Amino acid sequence: MSAREAILARIRTSLGVTGDEVSRNATVDDRLRKAPRGVIPGRGQLPPAERVALFITMAERVSATVARVAAAHEIPAAVADYLRENNLPAAVKMGDDALFAELPWKSTAIEVRHGATGGEDQVGLSHAFAGVAESGTLMLASGGDNPTTLNLLPETHIVALNADDVVGDYETAWNKLRAIVGKGLMPRTVNMVTGPSRSADIEQTLLLGAHGPRRLHIVVIG
Repeated sequence: MSAREAILARIRTSLGVTGDEVSRNATVDDRLRKAPRGVIPGRGQLPPAERVALFITMAERVSATVARVAAAHEIPAAVADYLRENNLPAAVKMGDDALFAELPWKSTAIEVRHGATGGEDQVGLSHAFAGVAESGTLMLASGGDNPTTLNLLPETHIVALNADDVVGDYETAWNKLRAIVGKGLMPRTVNMVTGPSRSADIEQTLLLGAHGPRRLHIVVIG
């Protein structure tokens, strides 16, 4: 018996139950299904265009940079512009996301590599599942299409976000993920990213890139 099993066994013994009681299990299942929503801030409850504008404002407030493109095929040029303007190498590492697969990368000088990273790549490119307007936060779901290591290890993280995927609040983002993926099939990891990595632990001096990327650039599509 593991330590966890031993602890749970002692709790069940103290409660005088076995853990297999039908009525108790039904009560728990019912409570989970009917869990009430908490208080949701009104800040993000806006029409779509205003919601996207708020997302951009909040993202820039936490030191992210944002570019807008009209359609997905403009992503390579937008990425190339950002790399050139910031004197970064013309090379990006990305997963197998379908959004990126058919883009005209060859029209740029960018070297495209695929897969997870072990930290050797300077620039990672991801496709966000959603954006949260109330805080300028990105929701990034893990998988072969968007490896989590790309969110954390490169010093520069570029994220593509569809304007239609910007929601007002965290609760709506989670509901969207549950509705699309379904119970029991959730991604192993969901990263909520608000701006580049930062810390002010030492003398309250803000340091970017303390625990992850020092630059976060968001390309909003549409």
